[in-house]
Amino acid sequence: MKDPYEVLGLSRGASKDEVKSAYRKLAKKYHPDMNENNPLKDLAEEKFKEIQWAYDEIMNGTASSTNYSSGSSYSSGSYGSGNLFSVRQQIQTGRFQEALRALNSMTDRNAEWNYLMGVCYVNIGSMGQGMQFVQRAANMDPANTEYRNFLNQILNMQRSYQQRAYSYGGRGSSSADCCTQLICADCLCECLGGDLISCC
Repeated sequence: MKDPYEVLGLSRGASKDEVKSAYRKLAKKYHPDMNENNPLKDLAEEKFKEIQWAYDEIMNGTASSTNYSSGSSYSSGSYGSGNLFSVRQQIQTGRFQEALRALNSMTDRNAEWNYLMGVCYVNIGSMGQGMQFVQRAANMDPANTEYRNFLNQILNMQRSYQQRAYSYGGRGSSSADCCTQLICADCLCECLGGDLISCC
């Protein structure tokens, strides 16, 4: 088990007030209500449980009489592989390129792997590629609500962008529509004595 003082970011021998302050700060950051729309809310919930455990260990006096090792007591959690848990931590802290490198070095490419690849790609701006990975994860594990919820978030974002483009006159316009509009604008300018496109 991990040292509870280490979990709270404190050195051994910290005062009760320091323990309470560190606990409140971390509990607020990782509380499930604060991470409701976070695609990694399960990881935040695991961390929240670890913080509660650490606080209880210290406040009950158990921490002073137990030998702890480094590393998380929740190293595998519900995510199976400790490597995938580490990747989730990298994603949680915004280290998406590092997470992608770790994922690309893995050989077991299960539903969780596909989901995490998708989360990384979405967060670095490759929405289409990210959606493909998340869709694959949801197909591999249809009962996983985390995968389905994130896929729905991506689809809702896409719909929102399409509707916004439509409201600005985009209507899925092609390059031919753009050229037609440009020629019309040039004709209007010429009628008013100007010239938008000098070659026409």
